[in-house]
Formats: sequence, C-alpha cells, structure tokens
Amino acid sequence: MFNMLRMDLRRLFKSRSFKIILLVTAALILMVSLLTAVVSDPETLDKMGASGAELDETDRQMAEEIRSMTQLGLTHETLGGGFLLIVVGIGVTLFASHDFSSGFVKNICCAQPRRAIYVLSKVLTAGVYSGILTILGITLVLLAPHLYGMHLLPSTIFDILQYTFWMWLPNWAFGVMALFMVLLVRSSTLGILMSLASGLGLTAAVSQVLPYLLRLPYPSPYFLSSVVRSQCLPQPYPSQMWTVFLCSAGWALAYLAGSLLIMEKRDI
Repeated sequence: MFNMLRMDLRRLFKSRSFKIILLVTAALILMVSLLTAVVSDPETLDKMGASGAELDETDRQMAEEIRSMTQLGLTHETLGGGFLLIVVGIGVTLFASHDFSSGFVKNICCAQPRRAIYVLSKVLTAGVYSGILTILGITLVLLAPHLYGMHLLPSTIFDILQYTFWMWLPNWAFGVMALFMVLLVRSSTLGILMSLASGLGLTAAVSQVLPYLLRLPYPSPYFLSSVVRSQCLPQPYPSQMWTVFLCSAGWALAYLAGSLLIMEKRDI
C-alpha cells in the first residue's frame, strides 16, 4: 500500500499536468487579486470616472466593502465560488486518466492484483493533491493584496488554519469524485466536464427540478459546491463544521465505494 502511494506521489510531483495546474491556479488568483485591488482603490475609481467611465454609488460602496474586509473575508469571496473544486477535479482527472490512456494501469494491476490498494492509493493521492492546491490558493489570496498595496484587516492564524482545513475536506471529496468519474467512463474529457459542471454548481441546480415538481426537500444544500459556498466560512459555527464534515465524508465514502466496485467488476 505505502509503496504504491509513494510511487503515485512521486509520479504526481514529476507530472507536467500537476505543475501546469499549479501555475494556472497561481496566475488566475493573482489576476483576480489585481482586479480586486484596482476596483477597490478610490484614486483609481476617481480616474476612471474622470475619463468617462460610468460609475455610480453602488460601485463606490462595493469598493468600500472590499477595503473593510478581513483577510479571510476576501479569501472566501475569491475562493468560495468553487474555483478550487474545479482545479482539484481537473487535476485529479488528468492524473488518474493517464494510467488508462498510457496503459500503465495494466502493469500496476499485474504487479499488485489487489485493486482496492490501487484505489486507496489514488484516494490518498487526491487528498495530497487537494491539500496542496488548497494551501496554495489560500496563501496566495492572503499575500497577493500586499503586492498591490491593499491593507485588509488581519485574520488570526487559528482562523486561517481552521478555514484551510474546512476548505480542504470538500476539495478532497471532490477529488475522489473525479477519480470515480475516471474509473467509470475512462475518459478525461468527460471527467473534466463533470468537474466543471459540479464545481460551478450546475449539478446542484439541476437536482432541484424533480424535488420542486414533487414538492420534496431540496438535496442541493448538501452538494459539495453548495457546502463550499455556504458552510466553509471564515468563522463557521459548530453546526456548519458538522455539515462540512458529514457532507464531505459522506460523498467521499460513496465515491470510494463506487470506485472499488467499478475496479473489481470491470476489466482493465
């Protein structure tokens, strides 16, 4: 088990897709932070208004709200829309699908006939992958404002670590979902599309149609994208912590069980 995990981690850190995902994530976060700094700067707004741009009181109120945010408040506004879910899903999809596209999975399963070990190794690798992206994303959002001259209200180290942990759990579960999709369809394209749809909340929105027609409770608040948006807050209440933990664990275990079943029943 540990030998396979060590092999997967070594392959992960050497893979080109992993490095590209990290660079793209960093670049997008820095661009969003730059845009946030621009639209929240009063002098910039005055220059834009003087040059003929249409600005109203709402724009200036929004700029004031950004300047009055805490560090974690801005972090949640930047990452709470599901961005990290998408990059984790795409990254795990590319990493796991490479085994099938290259035929490497046949060699692995010949060397290690117990396919459950293969799945568990990939699940733990997805945990490392999502952890690295979560830490990278939060760290960049916290540090980037200083590069652009923004001075936000500081958040405590405890709150930052707590927020990182609660963001990591659904990201990990989402990575397990991406692994399940790869094992199910054996296609990186479909896996990436599923990651985009789920991360953006489209699947949660579609899931409301049938309950609405039948007047049943909506399941969408328990989707991972909804959990990240509404429960992974900078200072969550105990009830919100339990919601994040139970939803993340529940979805991860469901996708893990599905992955194990698929690997045992289907030919490689």
